[in-house]
Amino acid sequence: MPEIEIRPLLATDEQPWRDMWQTYLEFYEQELEPEVTDNLFKRLLSDGFHSAFVAVNDGILIGFVHYVFHGSTWSIGQVCYLEDLFVNETIRGGGAGRKLIEAVYSAADAEPEASGKVYWHTNENNERARKLYDRIGVLSDYVRYERP
Repeated sequence: MPEIEIRPLLATDEQPWRDMWQTYLEFYEQELEPEVTDNLFKRLLSDGFHSAFVAVNDGILIGFVHYVFHGSTWSIGQVCYLEDLFVNETIRGGGAGRKLIEAVYSAADAEPEASGKVYWHTNENNERARKLYDRIGVLSDYVRYERP
């Protein structure tokens, strides 16, 4: 099997990214208006706060990670929120997820305005992903609430 390459998202990745994004949304039982996805893709390609890496295996996109830097009341430097992580189901367990998270760790360490802190959320019942997260992260004690 060829080595998994991690690189920034490119404009030419749009269709395979959209296909994976749709699968990701279906997993989380979410539906977005097309203009939301259009806007997201544009933001991921801009030099703004949102950024993305993709995992490529043998020339085929197999995963993505989206992350965003933001200010914090508990830090002088910005913190990094790993917002979305997806790896094609047919290749999960092969190291792509870990490499994508590690790429975000490296981006957070390299960002001069950042504190190096990276955090993310997942559904409590996302057992397969949590096996990776338990090896590469630390489960916090915080409980997340949302506005109804």
